[in-house]
Amino acid sequence: MKKSALISHAACALLLSTVGVMAHADQLADIKARGSLNCGTQNASEPYAFPDANTRQIVGFDVDICNALAKGLGVKLQHKPVSTDARIPELKTRRVDVLAAAMAYMPARASQVDFSYQYFVAPIKVLVRDSSPIKTVADLTGKKISASEGSSSAAVGATKLPNSRMLTFHDISSGFLALQQGKVDGLVAGQLILTRFMREAEQKGGEQYRLLPSSIFEERVGVTINKNEPALMAAINQILQAYEKSGELQVSFDKWLGTNSSYKMTRDYKVEAINPG
Repeated sequence: MKKSALISHAACALLLSTVGVMAHADQLADIKARGSLNCGTQNASEPYAFPDANTRQIVGFDVDICNALAKGLGVKLQHKPVSTDARIPELKTRRVDVLAAAMAYMPARASQVDFSYQYFVAPIKVLVRDSSPIKTVADLTGKKISASEGSSSAAVGATKLPNSRMLTFHDISSGFLALQQGKVDGLVAGQLILTRFMREAEQKGGEQYRLLPSSIFEERVGVTINKNEPALMAAINQILQAYEKSGELQVSFDKWLGTNSSYKMTRDYKVEAINPG
């Protein structure tokens, strides 16, 4: 009797476990049944996602990606701003369905979440004070460099600049403040945010900054989702390809990053599968 009861309990546990897995077996179906997409972006990272000074609405390149995904899926967009270090936890706890949050591919991240086709490629560079004697990346040996905690820039900096001392800060603005105060010799981040810091300094006067000439890495940015969601991933990749083919991706790029922005970047990449390199 005891053995039979144990087998029965084990069978029930297995059944409940299977039902739990099945409940999350097709997130695409869940999203369509709900009629809305919970899409997470960073909460204060211009030009990816940041509050518009006039409307107070979160706008930016990644927000446009969220809108394109919701439109492609035929559902309403529920925009969810998240902090940099909360991106993957928010996804894994299913508070968001997808992330379009300047999330660059990294093997450690790919072990936790799945990446769509790339929709952006961003050079990682180092910003230094204009008065600094540092001229090249090689001159950073033995120097202190800052980065945002939990960012891919911090991981890349630690790997590509192993002879420098990495100091991480809660956010990128704090990392830049450390550079301004002379607590570090360089700031590692994406070219876009570093360019913005540099231009803001030009407008204010005083200490000026410059980018070191060569990139230390190129980030491949994709939409991220929970693992084992093939239907959702296939739909996202199809939407991103259609978004590019329609010309809407280029329009968004030019507005936030390219010719119509202060960054004046050129888009020389395609929406395609991420090559880990």
